[in-house]
Amino acid sequence: MSTTQSDRLRGLLEPLVAAKGLDLEDIEMSKAGKRRMLRVIVDSDEGVELDACAELSREVSDRLDETDVMGEDEYVLEVSSPGADRPLTEHRHYVRAIGRLVKFQLEPGGELIARILDVDDEGMDLEVPGVKGRKATARRIAFTDIAKARVEIEFNRKDKKEEEA
Repeated sequence: MSTTQSDRLRGLLEPLVAAKGLDLEDIEMSKAGKRRMLRVIVDSDEGVELDACAELSREVSDRLDETDVMGEDEYVLEVSSPGADRPLTEHRHYVRAIGRLVKFQLEPGGELIARILDVDDEGMDLEVPGVKGRKATARRIAFTDIAKARVEIEFNRKDKKEEEA
C-alpha cells in the first residue's frame, strides 16, 4: 500500500475509530487472489468486543464507499482487534500488558521473559520468574533497552477477573 493511500485511509478512518473510543492500531493492505484485503486493526484499554468490530466495520464500509480512496477494484474489508501475540510497540501496548508475561529482545542483544508490573514514561518494572524453585526477582528496564517485545501466551494463567473474585 502506498504511503499516500495509507495516509489517506488513516485520515479517513481515525475519526470513526476514535468516535467509538478505540485506537486505530494499524491498517494493512494485501492481495488475496484477484481481490485486495483491507485489514483495519483497532484496540482499547478494555479490549474490543466482536459487536464493536461489526458495527465499526459497517461504518468504515459506508465511509469507504463515499470516497475514492480504495479505487474501483474489489476489496474485502476486515475490522478486528490485534492478536494476543502482536508486537508491543507503543507505550499504551505496555500499559495494556500489565500483569502479562512478555518476551523481550534486548538491545544490544539478549532475551528476557518477565511479567510487567508497572509502566511509566521511561520504562517498566518487571518480575522475572524464578527458575528451578528459586524466587522471582524484580528488574527495571528502560524502553530504550528494548529491541522487540511480544506477550507470551499463558494457557494456565488466571484471568484478572478471576483473581479479583
